[in-house]
Amino acid sequence: MNSTVESDYDVIVVGGGPGGSTLSTLVALQGYRVLLLEKEVFPRHQIGESLLPSTVHGICRLLGVTEELENSGFMKKHGGTFRWGLNAEPWTFDFSVSAKFSGPTSYAYQVERMKFDKILLDNARRKGVDVRERCEVVAVLEEEGRIRGVRYDDAEGVRREVRAKFVADASGNKSRIHKEIGGARQYSELFRNIAVFGYFTGGKRMPAPGTGNIVCASFDLGWFWYIPLSDQLTSVGAVLRREALERLRDGPREKVLAALIDECPLIADYLSDAERVTEGPYGEVRVRKDYSYIQEKFWRPGMVLVGDAACFIDPLFSSGVHLSTYSALLAARSINTTLRGAIDEADCFREYEARYRGEYDVFHDFLAAFYDLQKDEHAYFREAKSVTGSSASAEESFAELVGGGASDEEALIGTAPSVNPERRAQLLERSRNIHWQGSRVQVQAVFGESLGDDPQYEGGLVESPDGMHWARSEQPAA
Repeated sequence: MNSTVESDYDVIVVGGGPGGSTLSTLVALQGYRVLLLEKEVFPRHQIGESLLPSTVHGICRLLGVTEELENSGFMKKHGGTFRWGLNAEPWTFDFSVSAKFSGPTSYAYQVERMKFDKILLDNARRKGVDVRERCEVVAVLEEEGRIRGVRYDDAEGVRREVRAKFVADASGNKSRIHKEIGGARQYSELFRNIAVFGYFTGGKRMPAPGTGNIVCASFDLGWFWYIPLSDQLTSVGAVLRREALERLRDGPREKVLAALIDECPLIADYLSDAERVTEGPYGEVRVRKDYSYIQEKFWRPGMVLVGDAACFIDPLFSSGVHLSTYSALLAARSINTTLRGAIDEADCFREYEARYRGEYDVFHDFLAAFYDLQKDEHAYFREAKSVTGSSASAEESFAELVGGGASDEEALIGTAPSVNPERRAQLLERSRNIHWQGSRVQVQAVFGESLGDDPQYEGGLVESPDGMHWARSEQPAA
């Protein structure tokens, strides 16, 4: 195999999913040279079709793809419906219950990830990122204890080496290089599940305005998701608990999924007149391990883990894309600040890791309580309020959590692009008093400025006025 050494970049991003595309774009917008290496060719199939408002109205607005998403025909999602816990009847929550997501941004999208991920990757190209597909990273380059670049095979099979000041691994749970950070993945004992899923046409829809809501229904062996991707196409998956995994040995996956659907009356009813897709990219019944984990370390000199490369949580609350893109925003701040020479690398990435771990912990702790089926929805609402420490009502706290508002990021809350001065002042004042990162990124996205925040720990950093860097704070940690 031939070998070629390339010129240097400021940052190399491994993986072109939402995390990689977001990180590379936010760094390239600061004028740095960014190379993104993706082993597949987009569009490609990817699990995880349900987004949260914080991603749609926060991160995507920062990236400049809001209008493109609006014109893509994605199904609007105003909340979710659960057949869960002691209540035998389905119950529904709306994002609009939360003051952070009320008004014109009280929705997210159900997306075909093949289309959504390509929108973000093509946007990265337009924003100056050198995007190369069919390029598989096989190793990192290390010198004197620091990661200095990567070794990869290009689309023609040529082995290449390229160097950079930083390498970001955003290549997902199957990353080949995440171990170079050091430490190990710590797997949760609570969420060792496996999902078996497929796609159907002709499934039932809820009445408006909940037509696009995700439906989650528990049954004896685990729970189902039911995600309406369009008027006709629906993603349906069963997440099986550890003790039910032997069901996957009962025959072909198609028959296993059909049998599981029959055991969940709500989902069986929704699919009573539906047919499973059997051709094209949605024609396969797939299996995915959903073992939740978190890496012992998120970074080392010259390298950072982003999204699923660092941690993964059970998909019940559709938090995958939110965690991936939120971590990309945090990592972009750390890289931008270090490259500018404003703050030491160790301080920047200590901030990154503390905030990303904190967001992961909120979802993990609430999921642990939500998996207790001996409660009704009001108990779950109270648990959300307890886990987040929110001053809002219990129902509002639940909507904030599952909407991606689990942080103090004003860039993750939103409002309409044009807003009168009085409304703007109200929103900015409200964002000063909230306790969730996820609900602040949208303010940054809409107004183009950050209010700043309080340090998360003693000696911690705060976001800069432009929202794309870290800054020192003279205030004590909260």
